[in-house]
Amino acid sequence: MTRIRKMLIGSVFIAFGIILPVVFHLTGITGTILLPMHIPVLIAGLFLGARAGLAVGVLTPIISSLTTGMPPLMPVMPAMAAELGAYGLVGGYFYKNKKSSLLLSLFLAMILGRLASLVINYGLVLVLNIGIDPFYYFGASVLKGLPEIIIQFITVPFFVKKLEAAICR
Repeated sequence: MTRIRKMLIGSVFIAFGIILPVVFHLTGITGTILLPMHIPVLIAGLFLGARAGLAVGVLTPIISSLTTGMPPLMPVMPAMAAELGAYGLVGGYFYKNKKSSLLLSLFLAMILGRLASLVINYGLVLVLNIGIDPFYYFGASVLKGLPEIIIQFITVPFFVKKLEAAICR
């Protein structure tokens, strides 16, 4: 796939990552439970590879925060940029570079992404004295995100395989 094509497809994933949370919020579904920004980023990393996945993962929450206010600029956006950036990077690296299975790559991306969020939240607490407990936040994000984690394990591989069949013939 050409670099230009990856950039265009990556831009579409960024747009989906910005639009989906807005649609969810308009319907009254909170993003903290269904995590609609995560799905396009995970798909992007697995489909486009590590570098493009990293770019989509970092840019999506930054652009969304600046244009829609979601996620809030502080303290949520930096942790989300790290988490989603790690999703794209790790998922793409293991699936495209190491030729790991799709489900294993997705699982590793989700684990390492959440750990990246934990590290950034811990750093924010230390540097900015933000009044959050990063370990509680980490545990709560995993528990509250369980419905979405299940949805991600169902939908992400489905869409990656469909895209591979349609675009990478």
